[in-house]
Amino acid sequence: MSLRVAFDLDGTLADMASVLRDRATALFGQADAVDPISLDQAADDPAPAGMPASPSLTAAQQRQVWDEVRRIDDFWTSLPELEPGAVSRLAAVARARRWEVLFITTRPASAGDTTQRQTQRWLEAHGFQLPSVYVLQRSRGRLADVLQLDAVVDDREEQCLDVAMDSKARPVLIWPGDRPLPDHLSRMGIHAVPAPSAAIAYLERLDDGRTGPSVARTIRRWLGRDEPAS
Repeated sequence: MSLRVAFDLDGTLADMASVLRDRATALFGQADAVDPISLDQAADDPAPAGMPASPSLTAAQQRQVWDEVRRIDDFWTSLPELEPGAVSRLAAVARARRWEVLFITTRPASAGDTTQRQTQRWLEAHGFQLPSVYVLQRSRGRLADVLQLDAVVDDREEQCLDVAMDSKARPVLIWPGDRPLPDHLSRMGIHAVPAPSAAIAYLERLDDGRTGPSVARTIRRWLGRDEPAS
């Protein structure tokens, strides 16, 4: 059976943080004072009035950044890749291994085309043809459970925990740098990788592990050494 995997977009394949940081710098100055994590969190809330203020930007300033973003035609088509070439690499591996890939995002709407269509166009422009994109605001774990996904790749700890608690899918966390993964995440079965290419490589190993035992059982049957059914 084909590996069924979902990829988050922003912070996982697309570099939203640097674009938001540039927008915030143009509005308020002091690029090194902008907290891209807080700005990234704002994307999960279609009306980010209730999001916590970052140490460098007030909640009102963060809303101002997002108000500007929402006025930009087809904003979601303009982001750079987090790791150049990762999307086309994913497309090639998925095609060769016959994976079923879903892209999931909580992006808010902007001017121009729908968020889904903008995201599809972005993926196609970076080498993934006919992408399946699902825009959601609720539990990714429940989605993974309903769709019987084997793995979900995301850059947010809380999203990976959600997947671990609500589904049988393997959570794969984009965790850049040399920081050790906290124990509570490891105990939940979350696998950390430093970049999208490492996530793809991990999924290849996961795929190989799924097919390996069945091949071994086939060989044992050929040799007449298959274990008796319990």
